[in-house]
Amino acid sequence: MPYTQPMDAELLRQYLEFYQDLGIKTLYRREAVAGPAPIPIPMDLPPLAPVGQALPPANPVPMDLPPLAPTGDTLLKIVEDIGDCHRCRLSEGRNKIVFGVGNPQSPLVFVGEGPGADEDAQGIPFVGRAGQLLTQMIEGTAKKEGIELLRKDIYICNVVKCRPPENRNPEPDEMEICGQFLHRQLLAIRPKVICALGGVAARALTGHKEGVTKMRGKWFQWQEIPVMVTYHPSYLLRQYNQEAKREAWEDLKKVLHYVYD
Repeated sequence: MPYTQPMDAELLRQYLEFYQDLGIKTLYRREAVAGPAPIPIPMDLPPLAPVGQALPPANPVPMDLPPLAPTGDTLLKIVEDIGDCHRCRLSEGRNKIVFGVGNPQSPLVFVGEGPGADEDAQGIPFVGRAGQLLTQMIEGTAKKEGIELLRKDIYICNVVKCRPPENRNPEPDEMEICGQFLHRQLLAIRPKVICALGGVAARALTGHKEGVTKMRGKWFQWQEIPVMVTYHPSYLLRQYNQEAKREAWEDLKKVLHYVYD
């Protein structure tokens, strides 16, 4: 049966995501060639030229890839699309979906790896001990640097929205499934800077595989938005990581001055 229907939208979306993951930002199409109407070709056969005649030469015309997020996307729309999510195994043990919190117009977004027990109970990211330390770091550093900034003025979210069992790291398939919603969150907010907290967030946003100690304090990019990598606050709570605390404060100073100066 000849194929005469357009490609399914979801299949097309998957192809586009695959090409973007490869770093391809532009596609090319052939210009229309004058002549009789094309004959529908079965999907399982390659296009063939008549015997003794070559295919018409390609004349590439650049086409920008369409955005993966819906046009006019908003945080409210993303929440509605997540719904009572059961797309991966993390939903099996969760109490609440932890979407994000803060100013949706913030020029600065902090991204962690996933909710802990306190976050799972309240449905708000970074409210436990690590979250309290993050709040102190944001507000304390801002005050020392002469920047008027409170936690409520920025936006905070995680790579995955459900708590991993025993606070383990999210698995790659869980990050991939939930990552589509983080992707849409960041595109909807379009901050000036993203701060990745810890190795999981750093790898999810930058694609780099190095440990956080090698990546911290350096600028990377996500969708042309600068990304600063630093330690996760839970790592800084350990008594033997005093030097890491100093480094994290320095990282945060870079971020705040880049955004608010």
